[in-house]
Amino acid sequence: MRHTEKLSSSTRVLLEGAGNLWQHRSKDIIYAQGAAANTIFYINEGMVALAVSTKNRRVVVAVLGAGSFFNEICLLDHSHCTSTASAITPSSILSIERDEVSRLLRERNSVSTFLVSRLLSSNLRCCEDLVSALTNSIEQRLARLLLHLARLNAKDRRKLPKITQQVLAEMIAPLAPRPVCL
Repeated sequence: MRHTEKLSSSTRVLLEGAGNLWQHRSKDIIYAQGAAANTIFYINEGMVALAVSTKNRRVVVAVLGAGSFFNEICLLDHSHCTSTASAITPSSILSIERDEVSRLLRERNSVSTFLVSRLLSSNLRCCEDLVSALTNSIEQRLARLLLHLARLNAKDRRKLPKITQQVLAEMIAPLAPRPVCL
């Protein structure tokens, strides 16, 4: 990962001086499940997967693209990250410490409006994903996921992310019954 100063103009205006911009290669871990949750992240460019792991299973709970925030749980003074975040594609990620985000939310109405809008969109997407996982067939969930990935990558069709079948399975089948051994 490499630190840079490049931000899109809209992000620069909104979050100038608030955090650090980092470059991540594909498959880089941004943070691990269980790590201290004291930073919120904003995807300036690229794609990130959020995954939750248990003893026997890993489930990708979200795939996010440019313009998305993640690890928002830190704003609630939650002490640990509830997922692992990793770059799916080369990504430019802005990291902002919790205290700085809190200050921006108090002092800059435009930041509050922007963040609330993004968080509400994220919440809606989460609800839609849950409904899809509970009601749609695996084929329907796969089609929905592929459309979502295409929308996230709409700017540059030549650089479609390389996602393994294993990761696709972790994204579309989190509620599928696991085989039972008798």
